[in-house]
Amino acid sequence: MAARTSVVVELQDALGHATERLQARDEAGVLGHVSDRYRSGSLTKPAIREQLHALFGVYDSLRAKVQIDEVRAVGEEAWVYSTGEVSGRVRGLGLWMLIFSWKREPEIARREQGVWRLYGDQK
Repeated sequence: MAARTSVVVELQDALGHATERLQARDEAGVLGHVSDRYRSGSLTKPAIREQLHALFGVYDSLRAKVQIDEVRAVGEEAWVYSTGEVSGRVRGLGLWMLIFSWKREPEIARREQGVWRLYGDQK
């Protein structure tokens, strides 16, 4: 049980850091939490980079609220189920709007060089 709790705490810390980096508009900081081998459907790490460029271009400020609902750890991988939303303030208008949200969506996180990174669902 202690090992599982440790994994959850580590994943929550990584999520907190990634959220901070997004809100700081730090592309490299966000991408540091994503595996180079990330794949979720047709979404890859280069596609995430492009999405970040678009978000940073349209919104002058971003907020992310994400909670981990459940973690199923198996070796160096963890199935992480999360719920959250990302909103942004439209550049030049000052208007806040919801960009996207999700509920209990699964992602695989994997230890790479001792650090938890998103690995996608590999479909």
